[in-house]
Amino acid sequence: MKVNVPRSVRDSALAQIKTAMIEKKLTQAQLADAADCHEKTIQNLLSGRSVRDQTLFDVCMVLGLDFDKLRDSWNGPGAVSASGPPELQGENGSEVAPLYMGAYTRAAVDHYIGSYVTLRSSFSRPDCIVAYRTDITWDPEWPSLLFQERDRPDAPYSHRGRLYVPSSSMFIHLVSLTKGAMRMIVVSQVDRFGEMRGIITTIHKHGAMLVPVATPIVYAKRESFDGNLGDITPAHASYDAYKKLIDETMAQGYARLVG
Repeated sequence: MKVNVPRSVRDSALAQIKTAMIEKKLTQAQLADAADCHEKTIQNLLSGRSVRDQTLFDVCMVLGLDFDKLRDSWNGPGAVSASGPPELQGENGSEVAPLYMGAYTRAAVDHYIGSYVTLRSSFSRPDCIVAYRTDITWDPEWPSLLFQERDRPDAPYSHRGRLYVPSSSMFIHLVSLTKGAMRMIVVSQVDRFGEMRGIITTIHKHGAMLVPVATPIVYAKRESFDGNLGDITPAHASYDAYKKLIDETMAQGYARLVG
């Protein structure tokens, strides 16, 4: 059902979009091309007319804007988000992710939902493993799997993003995008042990510079996390078990660092 929202309600959201277009030096036509939509759709958007949530999401991806915040501003205070455009509804009303995310249904990925201990090597401390919690849930407002990092030693750098699940691959992608900064994790599909293994690519502060880094990463589904998160050094009781999981990720071919 289309909801009419006054142009004045959307002024803040429109200002963010137009400012981002100026900063990125994008014309309406260029934004339409990058967001894979018709230029008339962008004209409607910039005029404050109603557009699909998917269009708003695609524009945010191009401009590096926070979709959740922009959508709330676009819909106005107290607005209830719709479940999504018609193409996000599967047979018998089942929920299905957008095509560019893999068009997966909730029923097909239900086994991913849960909490995982997340393990990777420290970028700055040799012989130290960083362990934190990642929760994977289903987002009914924008049908797709959503991940949220928690209990990281460096909490301000925690990421939140979505899962892309291609139908023809043994690997899936955990992608977060904030203000143009993208981080991608590629891991194997969750196995019968509740584990996913692969590689993370991100940016790390090295001295006065930010440099690209990559390292193996493991997700292992857990019910309890007591005392097993944070910076795990060789003196920690869980260090050997965690290191074994990371070492196996390379040894068993889930990730390969070429250099």
